[in-house]
Formats: sequence, structure tokens, C-alpha cells
Amino acid sequence: MKDKLSQEDISRIIEMAWEDRTPFEAIEFQFGLKENDVREIMRTHMKASSFRMWRKRVSGRTTKHTKLRPDDVKRFKAPHGLW
Repeated sequence: MKDKLSQEDISRIIEMAWEDRTPFEAIEFQFGLKENDVREIMRTHMKASSFRMWRKRVSGRTTKHTKLRPDDVKRFKAPHGLW
């Protein structure tokens, strides 16, 4: 799947991966990519220093994994009207 991604898709995946509240499961749902695939895309399409900074930010972040989120957070996106 990741071999057939457009530049627009790659940009959106990177954007979603950077967002604190977007879980990897949302990226998988939308693009069919597992966390390791996202990591590979980030590593390939970012400067090494930016990739390291991103990895440091998302490591252990509960909002990046649905199973680690509090039970009251059940959505992938903001409710209508907040953007």
C-alpha cells in the first residue's frame, strides 16, 4: 500500500503523525498503514533531526494509541464546528 501513495497522501500522513491527538489507528483506518509503516514514511521523508524529534515526542504519548487513551476519548477528529 505505501508504495502507491501520492505525494498528497504522504503529506497528509506526516501531518496526521505530527498531530498529538491523531492516533496511529486513525492513519491505519484511512490509509491502511500500521505504525511501523508510518515510522518508515516519516524516516524516509523527513530530515534525520526532524524524525528524531518526532520519535521523541510520540514515544509513550497516550494520545497516539487508542488503547492508551482515556475511555472518554472515542473519536478520530474534532466535532463539527470546532474548525
